[in-house]
Amino acid sequence: MAKISACIISYNEEKKIEDCLKSLLAVADEIIIIDSLSTDNTLKIAEKYTDKVFHQKFLGHIEQKNLAIEKASNDWIISLDCDERLSEELQQSILGIKEQLCNADAYNMARKTFYIYRWLNHCWYPDTKTRLFNKKTSHWGGTNPHDHIVTQGNNIIKLQGDIYHYSFDSISDHLKTIESFTEIGANEIIKKNKTVTIFSPLTHASWTFIKLYIIKRGFLDGFAGLVVSVLSYMHVFIKYSKAYIKYQQAEKK
Repeated sequence: MAKISACIISYNEEKKIEDCLKSLLAVADEIIIIDSLSTDNTLKIAEKYTDKVFHQKFLGHIEQKNLAIEKASNDWIISLDCDERLSEELQQSILGIKEQLCNADAYNMARKTFYIYRWLNHCWYPDTKTRLFNKKTSHWGGTNPHDHIVTQGNNIIKLQGDIYHYSFDSISDHLKTIESFTEIGANEIIKKNKTVTIFSPLTHASWTFIKLYIIKRGFLDGFAGLVVSVLSYMHVFIKYSKAYIKYQQAEKK
């Protein structure tokens, strides 16, 4: 039977990391944690579940997650964020294919988000993620902070069950994330030299709202669906606005 290494990155996650680690115990043969110098009780909690905790000043989401993979002693990796956990159905799905992991290049699964006070069944669902993969043929890529698994081959099998994602505890938490993520996202736009016009913030943001609230039927998620769609609009609008302003400032230097 193949062995699986669980890889996690953390920073001040004392409220959520324990439930994440507990959900991995049934399927993981080792747990690797890359911690970005937490100042709360994250490390104390983590050390109850693994002795493989490594300290690394934050390099970026992609860089931290790839570092965790490098530290793993097994080829097969399951990767979660601290605010995520495996549902019981997903645990059973993984155990059911553990002896035949090599039958696929990688495995993906749906992610279901609990937003402040309710589950989102539409606007952010199924949000399919590849999270079980072989490190010899897969790695974390994409654009910070929106990382994703890049894998060789196209035989990716979807598993039954969900990753439960406990995202934001309040609108304030969501707004704080928007502030930090839009700064990272704007810098990535500049780094890739993407074209940004005066209309880019509005057009990209409007499409985001239409996709979430109308196409994905976010309106069926009630008030939470409306809040998510509006704040997602804000996120995109601010990201492209910051990028546009950075371009303007660079031209005037």
